Amino acid sequence: HTLFWSIMAPNAGSEPTGALSEAINQSFTDFDTFKKQFTAKAVGRFGSGWAWLVLKDHKLQLMDTANQDTPLSKGVISLLGLDVWEHAYYLKYQNRRVEYIENWWNVVNWPEVAKRFERR
Repeated sequence: HTLFWSIMAPNAGSEPTGALSEAINQSFTDFDTFKKQFTAKAVGRFGSGWAWLVLKDHKLQLMDTANQDTPLSKGVISLLGLDVWEHAYYLKYQNRRVEYIENWWNVVNWPEVAKRFERR
């Protein structure tokens, strides 16, 4: 959860800039496509788990993991992670995972994600 909390900030949102933005565009065509594909990973994760933006072989990729599994165990670097365990959203959103994910985009701290990307 350290990564999860470190990449969020109140009223953050927006879109990434700089080298991270360029890498997203190169890997996913544009930010909107990336956002849709990431959201689909998060919505499609059956049961508890995570959706991830990872760096593998110097290329951005999306993945999801079950339960507490982490991309590190698969040898890739996590840049952005979304907790889709029910405990992450149930008090506010009950079973409305899609609404939780849509609102989560408003608190993604892209400068912090960019720092993680630049340290690669």
